[in-house]
Amino acid sequence: MRVYLPATLPMLRQLVADKQFQPLGGTAFALTPALRESYASGDTEELEYAAMREASRASLRLIAGEPSADEKPEMRRVVISADVDDVTLRPDLDHAVVKVSGPVQWKQIAAVHVDATEAEDAVRAAAAVIDAADLGDPDAEFALGDAEDHELAWYAPQEVPFLLELM
Repeated sequence: MRVYLPATLPMLRQLVADKQFQPLGGTAFALTPALRESYASGDTEELEYAAMREASRASLRLIAGEPSADEKPEMRRVVISADVDDVTLRPDLDHAVVKVSGPVQWKQIAAVHVDATEAEDAVRAAAAVIDAADLGDPDAEFALGDAEDHELAWYAPQEVPFLLELM
């Protein structure tokens, strides 16, 4: 199953160093039967994109939670796409949520999606208000929408080390 793993740039660096990635709490997002049922229409590609957007929102939560006492958190959302066999559906958490057991290996990575530099201000603003947006604050939802208007750039796994060198 193709899963979308929320991450941050420091987590992506760790993936490159370790050649494996342990998602926080095993949480990932995917095109699940519950997600398919929640949409009146949409082909597989559109629904997988919806799952990836959920992972990008979770990436905002990870960015917001990064400790930044000594260093400034890097304000780019990261989503890692991987093909994983051992997943558990978690419709009790949300339509697209799945849990992966154990770390995801480098060879399972299909692609990495990362914000461009132009998205950093919008991501910073959205990370600061992600909890308020979850609680329905309209101004916070607007800030979140600004970040989500930025499309994540696609990178093949072999391009990721070079991408990180350029940052």
